Amino acid sequence: MQQQQNQGMQNQQGVMQQPPNVLSGKDELYLTDMLTWNLLAAKKAHFYAQHCQIEAMRAEAEQVGQMHQRHYEKILGHLNAHQNQNAQQYMQQ
Repeated sequence: MQQQQNQGMQNQQGVMQQPPNVLSGKDELYLTDMLTWNLLAAKKAHFYAQHCQIEAMRAEAEQVGQMHQRHYEKILGHLNAHQNQNAQQYMQQ
C-alpha cells in the first residue's frame, strides 16, 4: 500500500503544467487527421442535407455540418497562430 502511494506521488511530480511550444511529428499527424475527419464530416452532412426530404432532418444535418466546419476552422486557426508565433520567435533570434 505504501509503495503505491509513493508511486502516485512520483507520477504527480512529472506532470507538465503547460504543454511545450513544440509539435512533434506524431502531433502533426494527429492534427492532420482531426482536420481531415472534420472536413469529411462537414461534407457528408452537407450532402445528406441536400438529399434529405424531411425538413427537420435537413435542418439537423445542416447544423451538424456547420458544427464540423467550425471545428475544422478552429483547429486550423490554432495551427496558424502556432505557426505565426514560431515564425516570430525565429525572426527575433
